[in-house]
Amino acid sequence: MPRHRRVKIIATMGPASCDPAIVRSLFDAGVDVFRLNFSHGTHKDHQRNVKTIRALESETDRPIGILMDLQGPKLRVGAMAGDSVELIAGERFRLDLDDAPGDARRAPLPHPEIFAALKPGADLLLDDGKLRLRVTECGADFAETEIITGGPLSNRKGVNVPGVILPISPLTDKDRKDLRFGLELGADWVGLSFVQRPEDVAEARRLIAGRAAIMIKVEKPAAIDHLERLIEMSDAVMVARGDLGVEMPPEDVPSLQKRIIRACRLAGKPVVVATQMLDSMIHAPAPTRAEASDVATAVYDGADAVMLSAETASGDYPVETVTMMDRIAVRTEADPLYRPVLHALHPEPEPTAPDAISAAAAQVAATIEAAAIVSYTTSGSTALRAARERPHVPILVLTSKLETARRLAVTWGAHCVRTADVSSFQEMVQKACGIAVTEGIAKAGDKIIVTAGVPFGTPGATNVLRIAWIEG
Repeated sequence: MPRHRRVKIIATMGPASCDPAIVRSLFDAGVDVFRLNFSHGTHKDHQRNVKTIRALESETDRPIGILMDLQGPKLRVGAMAGDSVELIAGERFRLDLDDAPGDARRAPLPHPEIFAALKPGADLLLDDGKLRLRVTECGADFAETEIITGGPLSNRKGVNVPGVILPISPLTDKDRKDLRFGLELGADWVGLSFVQRPEDVAEARRLIAGRAAIMIKVEKPAAIDHLERLIEMSDAVMVARGDLGVEMPPEDVPSLQKRIIRACRLAGKPVVVATQMLDSMIHAPAPTRAEASDVATAVYDGADAVMLSAETASGDYPVETVTMMDRIAVRTEADPLYRPVLHALHPEPEPTAPDAISAAAAQVAATIEAAAIVSYTTSGSTALRAARERPHVPILVLTSKLETARRLAVTWGAHCVRTADVSSFQEMVQKACGIAVTEGIAKAGDKIIVTAGVPFGTPGATNVLRIAWIEG
């Protein structure tokens, strides 16, 4: 049976959610895509999780997406004498390449690429932004700074350099090994961290070579300067609000979230909102009212998916968290204000046959009160264009390619079914009617809208719209 909502749910796997029985409960509660976080866990852990997901997919006969999320570069200070030192606001503090343990006057920073990019006046953020340093003088192997915001600094705390494009690839040696392994496992999506510029996506696409789709994570302010180009070069976008919120003022993040969602909808690319959505449910059986509102806001804005991280990976209530997210999404989509808000941002169709057909399908479905829009697709492009319109009715996606169905699991409103290829238009319509009934989307006497590209199998060639009646 199809979900009772259009927005999709992504859940991160971890120690709290690796047991097959828990994975089944998470799927039943509403998970559409499972995320494997390669910042944690071993290759053996991820291999076991993929096996569990694919067994569940076979058991339920429902395509399930797998997102492998690469760690990306991790910039950290070195060790501190006594494990921790206190930085005092107004004092001077030096960062350098010397690996001697740090103290209250200096600390090792084993990243020459940071020093290469720094200029006087630049800020450095330590420990998720809790500490702020301002560069007064710098060279190829050091930076003299003034402590703007002080506090304790302990071993191996993270470093952020806001407003500076660092001359490093988003793919470390670890990422490249993880990527090869994840692609061998059959991951459907690759989450690309630390994206700063279009060249970063191009590099990843060369390595992936079509074996998975690319979801860029917008977590660096530099990415905002190239947003439209990055969206064009990727297959989907994640609004990674945690890291983005470290390098930018918190008050800027909500408007950026809306801007990114809007840009992705215009481009017809799936967009995911992530980070701390139901954070309190890591240790509590219910969310705060603010968290519930945060999830609802992403749904109102038209995000394709909302994502859970530690809530399901290591939290005390993984199944309850997914159940709550599902309830919030269902309730939001049932709100009479949902459609007016959603369509206030409705993008105009592009002057192409696929967009014209997709826009017409949504309008016709609403006019004749059809039960569903059925999209035949090989590459997934027909379904993506249908989802871009955010129609009132479910989008039943029929495809002969299992990898396409799995990738579309992240797409708004798409209910995917793998089926054999058709050889004629009449067969296509008959199959669409039969599967719509079998899947519980339509019943005898209902009308459905069928869209496809003719000749069959031509990616992006949506050029046919047909109204069909479900016979008794």
